[in-house]
Amino acid sequence: MLLPLTPLRFLQRAVAEYGRKTGVVCGAERFTYAQFAERVRKLAGALRAHGIQPGDRVAYLSFNCHRLLEGYYGAPLAGAIVLPLNVRLAAEEQMAILAHSGARAVFFAPEFLPVVEQIRAKLKSVEWYVPLEAGYEELVSAAEPAPFDYTVVDENSIAELFYTSGSTGKPKGVMLSHRTLYLHALYVLSTVGADDKGVELHTIPLFHANGWGRPQTVTFAGGLHVMAKRFDPQWVLETIQKERVTAFSMVPAMATALVHTSGIEQYDLSSLKEVFLGGAPSSPALVRSVEEALGCRCFVGYGLTETCPVLSNARIKSTLGDLSDEQRIERQAMTGYAIPGVEMRVVDSNGSDVPRDRSTIGEILARTDGVMDGYWNEPEETTRVMLDGWFRTGDMAVWDEDGYFLILDRKKDIIISGGENISSIEIETVLAGHPAVYECAVVGIPDEKWGEAPKAFVSLKPGAAATEADLKDHVRRHLAGFKVPKSVEVVDALPKGSTGKILKRALRDPYWIGMEKRVHG
Repeated sequence: MLLPLTPLRFLQRAVAEYGRKTGVVCGAERFTYAQFAERVRKLAGALRAHGIQPGDRVAYLSFNCHRLLEGYYGAPLAGAIVLPLNVRLAAEEQMAILAHSGARAVFFAPEFLPVVEQIRAKLKSVEWYVPLEAGYEELVSAAEPAPFDYTVVDENSIAELFYTSGSTGKPKGVMLSHRTLYLHALYVLSTVGADDKGVELHTIPLFHANGWGRPQTVTFAGGLHVMAKRFDPQWVLETIQKERVTAFSMVPAMATALVHTSGIEQYDLSSLKEVFLGGAPSSPALVRSVEEALGCRCFVGYGLTETCPVLSNARIKSTLGDLSDEQRIERQAMTGYAIPGVEMRVVDSNGSDVPRDRSTIGEILARTDGVMDGYWNEPEETTRVMLDGWFRTGDMAVWDEDGYFLILDRKKDIIISGGENISSIEIETVLAGHPAVYECAVVGIPDEKWGEAPKAFVSLKPGAAATEADLKDHVRRHLAGFKVPKSVEVVDALPKGSTGKILKRALRDPYWIGMEKRVHG
């Protein structure tokens, strides 16, 4: 028997097995899976009644909320493609994405009315704007529920469209089919072992790679979704205690803020089982701090928007034998090894595997059912990132005989100083181990003698002190002399993107204005 592989089956199962169970918590509102599914059917019915056709793009400009979560199922149920937008982008950037995608409808939270007014005045291709909350509720309540029949779905049709951050050029639309999403969710579930007792706090925005894999897996397992509108450390701690949260994900900057929250020891966090870090490299020092502050295991994971997103997880393999606590933490802070259904390699510029010696650097290639179905309307860009059936991640790494990967940098962030390749992440990991350092970032800046040289930007913990000489000496004690930053600048805060990820480009680019940019790989 062949049935379409579609994430709509996840919601169908949740209703069949857990219909009376609370499935979604959003502020003061709580919905059983049966209630949530009925709202999804009404949303799909409303989309069809307003002329949304199969393949049309339906955009959402919203913080995490139950209405956005409903869109993940309602738009595909109507045959449409859901397009969550990065809420931190400016109106001009949103317009560029909406124009490129050809979106016909935009659902938006009240906070974004000024942005929507700018878009509406200039962009004529969007035909329908729906304000979430009052306008949305009127629309849904009046709609005729669409039939819930996943058997008519073309599993190879596109269900979701996500635009990359544009950190290496203009944003590109990543197409994910029903089949791609379904299989990726199964692979992740086989890794994390989720069940109906799980309570997932959606701390990562659902437009971000770390966030949007979870609407499928939690629903399929019959777990509880708890929506976090914004990442506020105090609110997160309160919600973990109140809702008995068992798992959530963070980028390193979020984790750093959370573990340094005043009064964290006053909260009952005993329900937590696992915390996942991704979106940027994490140091062993941060992994240890998270475990000590939250009282649960902390693992690093890795993936990209183009891979749906998860490729690897740094859980401990039994084949490693008995590890000291320090060795365990070091492993859990690595990029990890491929999850089931994923194959990964590290290759040189000729596409040949580099030695598994944890020292020879190459680019990570991946092959899995979770790799995107291509970039929207950009076949040449799609071809460019593929190599003999493998996806080129652009991440430079080493690997070892145990199958663990360790990312050393993005291609664009490798610093070439006097002919030597220097990993900015390696320096950051060492700096993060200094007791006074709160956050740090290392970039390459022009150098007359060496071509470019590493420069570190560091923010310190409240009440802590460290001089440039102190920080340089700390790095020198752990790394070769040529890797020691030529300068260290102590700043109040580092620039961050929508999920708290440090924006290295904002630190690096001012130094290269008017100069030819270097190209790696």
